[in-house]
Amino acid sequence: MAITVKKPSEQEIAEMKRLPTWSREASRFDWEYDIEEVCYLLEGDVRVTTTDGQIVEFGPGDLVTFPAGLKCHWNIRRAVRKHYRMG
Repeated sequence: MAITVKKPSEQEIAEMKRLPTWSREASRFDWEYDIEEVCYLLEGDVRVTTTDGQIVEFGPGDLVTFPAGLKCHWNIRRAVRKHYRMG
């Protein structure tokens, strides 16, 4: 199960900006995705490590997809704010 990070198209950005936002201060925590999540980062600096050793870093302007069933550890190095879609 791989996390994917890409630069979104203008259409993808417009779609993501209609979705809810989530924010969190710098912190570390474990997380498990029961369903797929796609998010578009507005602010922050994040490093996610999966249980199988994949390390992914992302920040403002990135479109990130977390697959269903993924278990990982989040390291939010600078406060994050993102639009997100579950499922």
